[in-house]
Amino acid sequence: MMGMNNDRTNTFLESPLWNTKFPGLTAIFTTKNGGVSKGYFSSLNTGLHVNDQRNDVIENRKNVARNSGWDLNKWIFADQVHGTRVVQVTSRHAGMGAEHYSGAVKQADGLWTFDRGLGLSLGFADCVPVYFAEPETGYAGVAHAGWKGSVGNIVGEMVRQAAFAGVCPEKIHAMIGPSIGECCYQVDNRVIEQIPHEVSGSAGIFEMTEENQYKLNLQELNKQLLILSGVKEQNIEMSGMCTSCHKDLFFSHRRDNGKTGRMSAVIGWRES
Repeated sequence: MMGMNNDRTNTFLESPLWNTKFPGLTAIFTTKNGGVSKGYFSSLNTGLHVNDQRNDVIENRKNVARNSGWDLNKWIFADQVHGTRVVQVTSRHAGMGAEHYSGAVKQADGLWTFDRGLGLSLGFADCVPVYFAEPETGYAGVAHAGWKGSVGNIVGEMVRQAAFAGVCPEKIHAMIGPSIGECCYQVDNRVIEQIPHEVSGSAGIFEMTEENQYKLNLQELNKQLLILSGVKEQNIEMSGMCTSCHKDLFFSHRRDNGKTGRMSAVIGWRES
């Protein structure tokens, strides 16, 4: 369960379990608090692509990096497109997209690396952040799974690429961060029919509420897809937090009718 670490201000959440289990790993999810942005983006908007003042966003990002013990120029951002493209990054990508959106890794919704000293960063405002770590190889990754990325099984693609690179799926640890919950997320047949049939019958993924309307649990969907891809269930941590419900902590694209900021999920192994 991700929780507030009050020792590092209120700008991000992290997992006490992962902090204990993986010394040297940073895995954080920013809140909407403790920044300098105004209006719809008040106050810790970390998205450069939502028409906020660029300098405010950069200051917010630097604030988060500083509070978590990092240099923003070591972070890597992506141009997210709600797809399933996953990209391996290395130290030569350090700083991509940190201060200019045009410089981000193009058309990617998943990033992973074996290189230490890099913070892989993706933006969120209801979609599911999924973190990946495997300490023996130094593998770290993060995926952005909205409904399109979820039904497209981006988490399975993350695990597939890791396995191809020599990481044992059974040794991968995954954490599913805050996202919109089934309590606040209604979808129709068009979405439900695209859920991979291997997991579509799993309990807890969706529930019909009326004709052509369903509550969809994106966090549970991604958990089941992780298990299908070879990640052990006991190695998966769930936040269980709903970004729409927690108005005091999070931006929410659906709750705020699209006029809102972005939180960031960041993961990386520190240089030893």
